[in-house]
Amino acid sequence: MSLLHSDKDLSHRPKRRRCHETYNFNMKCPTPGCNSLGHLTGKHERHFAVSGCPLYHNLSADECKTPTSKQSRYKEQVNEMRKGRNSGLQKEQKEKHMEHRQTHGNTREPLLENITSDYDLELFRKAQARASEDLEKLRIQGQITEGSNMIKTILFGRYELDTWYHSPYPEEYARLGRLYVCEFCLKYMKSQTILRRHMAKCVWKHPPGDEVYRKGAISVFEVDGKKNKIYCQNLCLLAKLFLDHKTLYYDVEPFLFYVMTDADNTGCHLVGYFSKEKNSFLNYNVSCILTMPQYMRQGFGKMLIDFSYLLSKVEEKVGSPERPLSDLGLISYRSYWKEVLLRYMYNFQGKEISIKEISQETAVNPVDIVSTLQSLQMLKYWKGKHLVLKRQDLIDEWKAKEIKRGNSNKTIDPTSLKWTPPKGT
Repeated sequence: MSLLHSDKDLSHRPKRRRCHETYNFNMKCPTPGCNSLGHLTGKHERHFAVSGCPLYHNLSADECKTPTSKQSRYKEQVNEMRKGRNSGLQKEQKEKHMEHRQTHGNTREPLLENITSDYDLELFRKAQARASEDLEKLRIQGQITEGSNMIKTILFGRYELDTWYHSPYPEEYARLGRLYVCEFCLKYMKSQTILRRHMAKCVWKHPPGDEVYRKGAISVFEVDGKKNKIYCQNLCLLAKLFLDHKTLYYDVEPFLFYVMTDADNTGCHLVGYFSKEKNSFLNYNVSCILTMPQYMRQGFGKMLIDFSYLLSKVEEKVGSPERPLSDLGLISYRSYWKEVLLRYMYNFQGKEISIKEISQETAVNPVDIVSTLQSLQMLKYWKGKHLVLKRQDLIDEWKAKEIKRGNSNKTIDPTSLKWTPPKGT
């Protein structure tokens, strides 16, 4: 992740002439044993991907330049097999195919000779060559990079973000390697030029939907997946770049999205969000949660979690996040539950602590409370009963951190919430 400097002056620079073919010699074909020389089409001296690799297709660079010699040999073998002149040919070819598969596995294309007509094989080869030629043109134009099977980086507002996981953007966008995303409407584009033109016309300065929370520069917007389908789909696609356990991309209508933003004089910038089912049978108060990478490790993740439990309190329900949680999500939730329990213990004045009462006051599911108490070694089984131990050392440690942190603005203020539960929830 890095801040980008303004590049408005780039338009005044003289354009460099581009040669017909330019090669980045640091790029290498991923096929084992390949030297990146040659091309399936026979038109280029080098290749960068398996689609144009002669070795992957069990050919040589010279055979790609003069394909008729090998094709004619295939034709002769097929004709011999059809006429019965070589009865052992089929068995020989089968053994050859098995040996090829055991030797090369998935690093080479399966042998295709003698399993179909020479006409079909030639037609298939032409289709492969045409597809590899299209990719080669994109590479020459600088629109595709080495190993471009997923989006590597996105340009998002002032930030260039490295992605962590694959997201199912349309193939024509995914294979570019870099995506340009409007930070307000979340529309994705192929180039910085298109993004600039879009930003000059885009009227969005904050997420759609209702602003249900505002304190200082922090706001939360409630966005209905049914009313703002495209925005929510784009949000899910963006989130998948940074989340491993996420399967929802397009079926957004049954969900509400709570989008947190940080405002300045240019607009409300996306901090993170969580989604929530409109009608959850298991009372999940979060389906998916994400803090954008540029806002991580700053307390915003706990703010999102705290906000989700605040909504559960208003609904008079006990909530819990949907499983499985991502690695970062699990760490954040465990930290949040620990903080909630230690704060409750610190303020508790009674003699007997009840897990049910903790759950009712904090809106945290009893199962999550018990698992947290166990991890803190604050739960003990004695004489047929489970007892909650009030560990003063942990409480004092938590309180010392609270004092050191001071009056942080990274907390949710319940009085700043302007929200009523949607009908049917």
